[in-house]
Amino acid sequence: MDYEILIKRKDLRMANHKSSEKRIRQTEARNENNKYYAKTMRNALKNIRNTSNKEEAAAMAPKLNAMLDKLSKKNIIHKNKAANLKSSVDKLVKSMK
Repeated sequence: MDYEILIKRKDLRMANHKSSEKRIRQTEARNENNKYYAKTMRNALKNIRNTSNKEEAAAMAPKLNAMLDKLSKKNIIHKNKAANLKSSVDKLVKSMK
């Protein structure tokens, strides 16, 4: 295969065993899933921070809190980061008029 295609597909593996090749595949799949969930969380945070309506933000806050709890439980984000984000969002919602 062409070297550029290998880099694009991330096929540059140094695995010597079938099990290590499988672990590499699993890790890549998990990384893709974790990136998706982290990006979804960041988009939800951006949406709630850009909202000027207090009722709308208050309706979005419980969903965001649940999302942050799930992500911290799955170790996609750190539990303290989730707690800090939840408290900052709650503070933001309470300060809205």
